[in-house]
Amino acid sequence: MVRNVAGVMAELEPEDFYLLSGVEQGMRFSEWVNRGKLPELTGLTPENVDYRLDRCATRELIERKTIQYEGYKLSVAGYDALALRTFSKRETIQGVGAPLGVGKESDVLEVQSYKPLALKFHREGYTNFREVMRERDYTSDRQHVSWLYTARKAAEREYEVLEDLYPDVAVPRPVGQNRHAIVMEKLAGVELGKSKLAEEQAVGVLDLILDEMASAYDAGYVHADMSEYNVAVAEDGVTVFDWPQAVSTDHDNARELLVRDVKNILGYFERKYPASMPDSTDVESVADAVAADEFETVRNHPE
Repeated sequence: MVRNVAGVMAELEPEDFYLLSGVEQGMRFSEWVNRGKLPELTGLTPENVDYRLDRCATRELIERKTIQYEGYKLSVAGYDALALRTFSKRETIQGVGAPLGVGKESDVLEVQSYKPLALKFHREGYTNFREVMRERDYTSDRQHVSWLYTARKAAEREYEVLEDLYPDVAVPRPVGQNRHAIVMEKLAGVELGKSKLAEEQAVGVLDLILDEMASAYDAGYVHADMSEYNVAVAEDGVTVFDWPQAVSTDHDNARELLVRDVKNILGYFERKYPASMPDSTDVESVADAVAADEFETVRNHPE
């Protein structure tokens, strides 16, 4: 989807982006923006608004409905286009490459800059709005909260955490953020869940992951969604990624979430590499060591 948007960026004119930005502004107050409000929101004449609506609709950058009134809203592609234009104007990226990963709540692509980087588009709230609003602390005094808002808040949150943790914790180096998108260092290695570690490597890699969790805790954060899908393994170490759901260590549920993170990552290694793991490991003891930043090795924490 994003690569398709990148392909039409060269076809778009400045006034097309005025139209998209105007729709974006209107969506702060309602899901569908009344067509009659678009000249004021965009700074375009009514005739130019009509022309731009047709251009953007043809390229699937906006959606239209005619129930009660004629209204418009940004599509995912339209929101992506606005973020891509900002990154291009900032000279953060020069081109969009191949997909690196597609998940329930994000799309990640390789982008070209002074070196290959990764571009992550947050999708929180687009298909599971109620679930995201319930699970994340994305609240607002505004009467209307859209999926654009939840996705943007997720990106802002993740970028803030990455800036706080890098380089003391092995996380992707943050490069830039706009709307629902983050540009960051491209991950080295492969996702833990897809890696093929030798049995003798398993405990060592687990120790590295728990040590990074301890460093993050010392820096003030609990990941809150640790699993084999949020860790990359390379020859020179591990990288922990996907931080939009992170909570501060003074959060009311920080301890509970830390224990859950430890349990999840221990559980993966116990399932995948049972011959290499101790017969029993006390999750609470490991979590205590992580929180105290005194973690050494999982073998030191028997039941």
